[in-house]
Amino acid sequence: MVKLHKRYQKALEVGDLTKTHTLEEAVSLLKQMPSPKFDETIELSAHLLVDPRQSDQMVRGTVSLPHGSGKKVTVLVFTDNPEEALAAGADYAGLEEILEKVKGGWLDFDKAIATPAAMKTVRTVARVLGPRGLMPNPKSGTVTDDIPAGIQAVKSGQVEYKMDKTANVSVVCGKKSFEQDKILANLQSVIDSIGKARPDVFKGRYIKSMAISASMSPSVKLEASTFNNL
Repeated sequence: MVKLHKRYQKALEVGDLTKTHTLEEAVSLLKQMPSPKFDETIELSAHLLVDPRQSDQMVRGTVSLPHGSGKKVTVLVFTDNPEEALAAGADYAGLEEILEKVKGGWLDFDKAIATPAAMKTVRTVARVLGPRGLMPNPKSGTVTDDIPAGIQAVKSGQVEYKMDKTANVSVVCGKKSFEQDKILANLQSVIDSIGKARPDVFKGRYIKSMAISASMSPSVKLEASTFNNL
């Protein structure tokens, strides 16, 4: 039998976690749970009813959290004009020299942005960046000629999500230290975004279940009314 940490056991006692809750109730319960010595990240998880084996039923997207993710994002820009990118707030910028570092195993960044002109060269490291979710993609706004706007979007709280092979989606929604109304606003933005990402070919009920959790906490299940209208 797995032995639960005392903090986790106390978290289980804040309410009946076998039941589903409204979004407001769920956030309130999460905020009442004892915290570790660091600021936990809050995530929303959704189990979808689409078929992950069908390419036309893939669910992915980006969403700008109105109150940010609470995480300092390190941004790399692939560009022939690194001076512009660095002046706009990029942490690293360049092309050939940076690509050589990436090929050598350097991945000390959270997001990568590229200009359309640089993408032909950047594709040479797709096998390195792709599996780690770091490959620039036009659909997520990380392939753009407007580098300052791209950097601003990423650093101000834009997060990406993609359905896994078991039809689950997990999305970062902020930090536990955020005020409750800010957490609620971020969560609602994420829920709305997942709804808009529904594949056009898919008919019928879209979402089976949703829950929220913090880094070291049990999850709190959401009532179907929270997402059934999606």
